[in-house]
Amino acid sequence: MNEAAEVRSFWARLGLPGLIDVHTHFMPEQVLDKVWAYFDAAGPLTGRPWPIAYRHAEQQRIDTLREFGVRAFTAMLYPHKPAMAGWLNGWAADFAARTPDCLHTATFYPEPGAAGYVAAAVDRGARVFKAHVQVGAYDPADPQLDGVWGLLAEAGIPVVTHCGSGPAPGKHTGPGPIGAVLARHPRLHLVVAHMGLPEYADFLDLAARYPNVHLDTTMAFTDFTERLAPFPPDLRPRLADLQDRILLGTDYPNIPYRYAHALDALTGLGLGEGWLRAVCWGNAARLFGVAGG
Repeated sequence: MNEAAEVRSFWARLGLPGLIDVHTHFMPEQVLDKVWAYFDAAGPLTGRPWPIAYRHAEQQRIDTLREFGVRAFTAMLYPHKPAMAGWLNGWAADFAARTPDCLHTATFYPEPGAAGYVAAAVDRGARVFKAHVQVGAYDPADPQLDGVWGLLAEAGIPVVTHCGSGPAPGKHTGPGPIGAVLARHPRLHLVVAHMGLPEYADFLDLAARYPNVHLDTTMAFTDFTERLAPFPPDLRPRLADLQDRILLGTDYPNIPYRYAHALDALTGLGLGEGWLRAVCWGNAARLFGVAGG
């Protein structure tokens, strides 16, 4: 069985119309080339070989997701310096316009004018934002972002945020800094990337405390990540308790294994078909208003 057939068989067995993947990366070619070069060099945050499994041209990467039956996906992109987010948002708006199954994605950085270009992205139809606290090396509670968080909380637009300390801790990673944002904006629809690894329990606590906090499964539970930051088996019951707040994410195309393995890893948790249906479709469909059938 080829991989596309394998992935389609997974969701068909669950009676789903396909998959919704909330954590996939599409970005300008010159930016993605630099990201891939970083992984190729086993950069300091990874420190281990990281072969890119889907190193293809943009259209082939889109076609592969469609062959897998991924009905909606994102274009996670993020700045690492000032005066970059607005340009990325322009590219992402164009990508969404020519890729109707992509949830229009945008981003931001703590800088003067951030609230203005975030408002402009929302006006253009952005449906999800990406914040990468680790790569951006900024405090998410920076006063320059207070208007951004407030605007997104009011609009109910989810923000997928890499705020955990994996694969290596940063000055502003961990539950504390983003917890300060949630204390100020408790209605924020925050999606904690990578299940918050390695501070899994702390981010599960945040989700239990704030009803609009979700977690995505990106790279969690896979063989690759279990060697780095294993998910404690005693926390699995909490995954069941938060069944309605966990979303499928993969990090495609930048993963060092097959897409199907991420799905197998979720099945291997033994939390049942109802849990898998919620995680792989239902929760994201509700959050983003994606129609089934």
